[in-house]
Amino acid sequence: MKRGELAPWALLLAAAGCDTPPQDAGAGGPAPGPEVLEAWETVYSVLQHPRCANCHPRDRRPTQGDDRVPHAQFVEGGASGRGVPGLACAGCHRDSNLGPAPLAPGAPGWRMPSERLGLVFQGRSSGELCRQLRDPRRNGGRTPEALLEHGATDGFVLWGWNPGDGRTPVPVPHDEFLRALGTWVEGGCGCP
Repeated sequence: MKRGELAPWALLLAAAGCDTPPQDAGAGGPAPGPEVLEAWETVYSVLQHPRCANCHPRDRRPTQGDDRVPHAQFVEGGASGRGVPGLACAGCHRDSNLGPAPLAPGAPGWRMPSERLGLVFQGRSSGELCRQLRDPRRNGGRTPEALLEHGATDGFVLWGWNPGDGRTPVPVPHDEFLRALGTWVEGGCGCP
């Protein structure tokens, strides 16, 4: 999706947004509709894929590969998410892949979320990750519109759909992911 194509979503997001008190299944009051929950499950499946989850670990130590083994060289994200002194992510991960796997993958801005953001995907249930992602205090300060733009335009995120030879891409097509993300946002960011 190109930046110019984001405009229709922006109007939708401004009108619906996740700013209103979201409804959750079993939270009392009306639960989110089945289309919203189905859309969220598509989003969740993408976020749990190794191309996303490897850099969103529980313990600040990224994993690698489809089997999510601990990252070689005992790498840690550090406070900034860009590694620690002597083991910065950019020391191996460039703006593009160095070659097919097992050579180091690369994309613009290779990083983990900063420690302050605490954006953990690994080990989160669908409901836990949903509530984290819709909460600007726990999602990097992103509005619903910014979440959609991040998924649509960030080069590092987009790399997951085209990771190069020897790496499994995210199986949900990117445009389907964006539609699901938009449906979830339009539906009020309800969670299971």
